[in-house]
Amino acid sequence: MSTPLEQYALLSDLRTGPLVSRDGSIDWLCLPRFDSPAVFCALLGDEDDGRWLLRAVDGEVVERRYLPQTFVLETTWQTPTGRARVTDFLPPSTTQGDLVRRVECLEGEVEVEHDLRLRFDYARSTPWTRRVELEGGTPALLSLAGPDGILITGPLLHWPDDADEQDDAGSVQPGAHGDGEEEGTRAPRLEGTFSLLEGESLDWDLTWFPSYEDLPEPPDADRALAEAIEFWSDWASQLEVRTDHTQMVIRSLLVLRALTHTDTGGIVAAPTASLPEDFGGVRNWDYRYTWLRDAAFTIEVAIAHGLTKGASLWRDWLLRAVAGDADDIKIMYGLGGERELTELELDHLAGYENSRPVRIGNGAADQYQADVVGEVMIALHELREAGVAEDTYTWGLQKSLLRYCENNIERKDHGIWEMRGDAHYFTHGRVMMWAAFDRGVRAVEEHGHDGPVERWRELRARLAEEIEEHGFDPELGSYTQTYDGTEVDASLLQLPHTGYIAYDDPRMLGTVARIEEDLLDAEHGLVHRYRTEVGMDGLEGEEYPFLLCAFWLVEQYALSGRVEDAERMMDHLVGYSSDLGLLAEEYDPESGRLAGNFPQAFSHLGLIRAADAIQAARDSG
Repeated sequence: MSTPLEQYALLSDLRTGPLVSRDGSIDWLCLPRFDSPAVFCALLGDEDDGRWLLRAVDGEVVERRYLPQTFVLETTWQTPTGRARVTDFLPPSTTQGDLVRRVECLEGEVEVEHDLRLRFDYARSTPWTRRVELEGGTPALLSLAGPDGILITGPLLHWPDDADEQDDAGSVQPGAHGDGEEEGTRAPRLEGTFSLLEGESLDWDLTWFPSYEDLPEPPDADRALAEAIEFWSDWASQLEVRTDHTQMVIRSLLVLRALTHTDTGGIVAAPTASLPEDFGGVRNWDYRYTWLRDAAFTIEVAIAHGLTKGASLWRDWLLRAVAGDADDIKIMYGLGGERELTELELDHLAGYENSRPVRIGNGAADQYQADVVGEVMIALHELREAGVAEDTYTWGLQKSLLRYCENNIERKDHGIWEMRGDAHYFTHGRVMMWAAFDRGVRAVEEHGHDGPVERWRELRARLAEEIEEHGFDPELGSYTQTYDGTEVDASLLQLPHTGYIAYDDPRMLGTVARIEEDLLDAEHGLVHRYRTEVGMDGLEGEEYPFLLCAFWLVEQYALSGRVEDAERMMDHLVGYSSDLGLLAEEYDPESGRLAGNFPQAFSHLGLIRAADAIQAARDSG
């Protein structure tokens, strides 16, 4: 059985996001960026696919926490002879990729186990590893493979002449792939045990650098820790949050920041790839890219919580990406705005819970999805309303987006859920196109921008008439997923958010009733995206309920007068988060496990909006 996702903690330096299990194993690490090839890939295979274990021998974890409002992780171990604390973090201030691990003996005596297995390129590339000496005589372990270099410093690196001997630092067992000689070894497994007395501590640092550059200087652990705490605490101090779920909202906003690349401003949908939507199934996708939709939603919640400056940075990324070709926009991009995200399968990896194929890249990048321009235009409208200045460049790109929208107005699409079956007219997508033209009209009418406003009004009216004729079924009293079907899907819960229809409009309430009947698991407070058994998505198997969809229903309940239902459902949902306040894409109520890529920006965005909606409903009532 794979390690349950809820047992993993996220670390972040705003460049990458490793996952650390409760038992002290870093099983996923991509360097130097979120979307780079993994050097620890045990998450999608086993320990021989790369991991870094640091734990107390014969110990039990008695406490695990982030230092308040940070991504500095503390794990406290109790053993029969003592107590130890492991601190894991990435310093956001360094320009190189650093991962620091510290173990301290708090009382008595503890024995610490260390097991490092470096693999490059998703365990497809075997590094050459040797011992080197840095300036000042500090020993280090250097691993190289193609363009990537890893430098490790720490007590384990005092290699003895004989692998079976003991030195002051501990023991080293290079493993089956190398003999530990100083001239080098391939695919080393570095095992060691260390005895610590109360007050003693050990530090390790793993640093990524381009293999063709000089060796980097590892950070000072004490200074790096202080800077990491200060960085996260200072950022969190800007937040404006007022709900019954304040700590969950703050943690969710921190997750959004943690998943944002510091240099480019792009936010990844999740830091992981190919974690299944159905354990053992084929619905396994790479989410380490930036969706326009996610970026747009992030802008909205950032504005709502006092992060207007941060929202402007996300806007700048979005506009740079679109500027690559505004007449042929993608639904997602690489962190730097890259357009080629070729989907590949990694046959050598067993997959999380044997879920195969293991995929990297994402073929959905080439899909047409009609909703994305509307979501972008809504977010940029919110920035205008918040007083963020615009110029001819930013408004010119928005006019290009509306031109793109008009040029594709007759085109069927694959919907917000990235269906891999046939294209359709999705009602949600058509409403989002309505919203795009609506925000264009309002930019002219309310903010004095220029543009073909009469044409935009015509297109807005045409779409509204079309949606009511083809997207609403009077006999069912409900909007439908597509123009040519009678199914519903959870994206219809987003229609009021666009301003197209009121939350308490009878047509919307009828749609909610259909969603409750077909998609709601009322016992667990969970909502499916759509009925997979209909077969419209072109994929085999099923999937677990999506947490985002449930948060959307909470929002709908709260803003249509069903506040008690919203509160009850919200209590269910926050209970599905990990002990560290992290949410995956889905939740399996039968096994009681999180599923899908983790942690998921969309789920945390949904939580924030749901909590805000409940508070807004109370304030207005």
